[in-house]
Amino acid sequence: MNITVFRVYQLNLLTAISMYMKSLFYLFLSIVGVWLFSSCSDDFLGETETTDLDQATVFADSTYTADFLNQIYVDIGFDIQHNRYKDQYNDHGGLQTSCDEAAYKASTGLTTDVMFATGTVNPVTISEDDVWRIAYRNIRRVNVFFKYADGSRMAEAAKEEYKAEARFLRAWYYAMLLRHYGGVVLIGDDVYETVEEAIKERNSYADCVEYIVDEANKAAETLPVERSGNKFGRVTRGACKALISRVRLYAASKLFNGSDFAPTDFPKELLGYTTYDKERWKIAVDAALDVIKMKQYDLYIRNEDENNEAYPGWGYYAQLLPADYYGKVGTEVYCGTIFEKKAGASIDTNRWFAPPSTGGNGIGGYVYHDLAELFPMADGTPTKDSPDYDPTNPANKRDPRFMFTVTYDGCIMKSNMQDTEINISVGTQQDAIYRGTPTGYYTHKFLKFGSMANQMLYGGSQARPLMRYTEILLNYAEAANEYYGPDHKDVLGDQEISPYIVLRKIRECAGIEPGEDGTYGIENNMSQADMTEAIRLERRLDLAFEGHRFFDVRRWMIAEDTDNRMMHGFEITRNGEQKTGRIIDTRQHTFRKAMYFYPIPYKETVKSPDLLQNPYYE
Repeated sequence: MNITVFRVYQLNLLTAISMYMKSLFYLFLSIVGVWLFSSCSDDFLGETETTDLDQATVFADSTYTADFLNQIYVDIGFDIQHNRYKDQYNDHGGLQTSCDEAAYKASTGLTTDVMFATGTVNPVTISEDDVWRIAYRNIRRVNVFFKYADGSRMAEAAKEEYKAEARFLRAWYYAMLLRHYGGVVLIGDDVYETVEEAIKERNSYADCVEYIVDEANKAAETLPVERSGNKFGRVTRGACKALISRVRLYAASKLFNGSDFAPTDFPKELLGYTTYDKERWKIAVDAALDVIKMKQYDLYIRNEDENNEAYPGWGYYAQLLPADYYGKVGTEVYCGTIFEKKAGASIDTNRWFAPPSTGGNGIGGYVYHDLAELFPMADGTPTKDSPDYDPTNPANKRDPRFMFTVTYDGCIMKSNMQDTEINISVGTQQDAIYRGTPTGYYTHKFLKFGSMANQMLYGGSQARPLMRYTEILLNYAEAANEYYGPDHKDVLGDQEISPYIVLRKIRECAGIEPGEDGTYGIENNMSQADMTEAIRLERRLDLAFEGHRFFDVRRWMIAEDTDNRMMHGFEITRNGEQKTGRIIDTRQHTFRKAMYFYPIPYKETVKSPDLLQNPYYE
């Protein structure tokens, strides 16, 4: 059996084993009674009636009560999952392949990421089992928890902490809905038994913002600052404050802050504030500072790997996979993780992102050249301004984040514990451009360097950070620049923070050289507009493939430019030791005005005339 056939056989066998083990797991859950915890079918706000069983029996047991709450955690990272748009039979991409980060994998099916990329998304064809259904299902679970938890036989302190966790999770799912749809239906603490009982009219954007902030603040009053032991990874006070920071930043942004986006016959208050108010930027500044002032989080700056060998920017890489490294370098690797989706070991990320020669299938998408060339040089200089930049040898003297994000021609990956060169040049090899990838790149974010093909044997942790301290710092920098200007500085005791300090600190964490002037390539004396662009670039690079870009270009109202153009790849041809390359057209992206907001699935709006569809879809 040749090695290619063996790898395919190996991957199919492991997939089958994985599916079998999952079936046993879910059988076990049903045996212990967790199947009760759904409370209703997956069709909440889209069902005829519930099939609730004896909730009182469930909540009479403290273990079952805790398991009920744990079930509400399961979907917290759903919207940024790299295979979010999977269907019954196949995995597909996610937000990263719906925007200008990565090319989607071509398929015969009509998937949501392809529809967003091609401008064809609409309420009828969009996936039904998506954010609208999943978020409301979990919101209802929270309400069921509140209804019955007081009767559970557990210590009062534990019960109050669990209720605070549930309150945060409800706010989290509403925030998920808000950034997709604008104002949505707020159902309070009610547990509706039928669709006919549910309030179907959408609340205003402002009402939703204040509800989320209020719920998160209430949760923060009870939740601890940090977790340890078997509670490590559960919601903390910092997660509550970080969620508020995110929501306040969005609320201040152009799309939602008096943009007048909606047509005249549409209730504008559903999609944002009807008038602009600069003070919303001040509120966003203060919300970010509330997290920073906790002094609970920091960037993980480390330029040595787990074996203490020199490795610029290794800390940036490790903080993306803290579950894999805390046993080797200590829990400090978690210092920048505010909220995380916990998950066990799996080969999923490798299958989605790795080149075919190491077992990947490409459904997670292929990095566009447009993104790849934006990572600066190791001294912070933009590639377009550097004589050292060579796109046929793109990692030379480069920002380490490039290597942590992009699999490029000539990079070295581990295969059966041996260094193996990835050949993406024109040819017949399975990783070749046009055969394995349409862009000349694969995606490297969240892949472990020492695993690749051999990781297909044992997998790696699929835990992912949902909110990192980097995001909070960038939230602060953006809001402070918008409200005060680029030169503003806040003094917090012995700590200073400003937009300049934030950008340079993030680049220091990335492993970029400070240079003789200590600027890390961030220019001095920038105008407000220049600082805006610098902050947006850093968000695009540092937070790539973490679910931010899709929403950032919308809230900034630049998607009609960024997602309405030809996307590019880079073709390399090898002739012996010589390489030549050229930029190629890869995917034409099309953006319609309607796509600033997600369409509510048609099967939901058709049930009630009061549930308005987002504008420009009808």
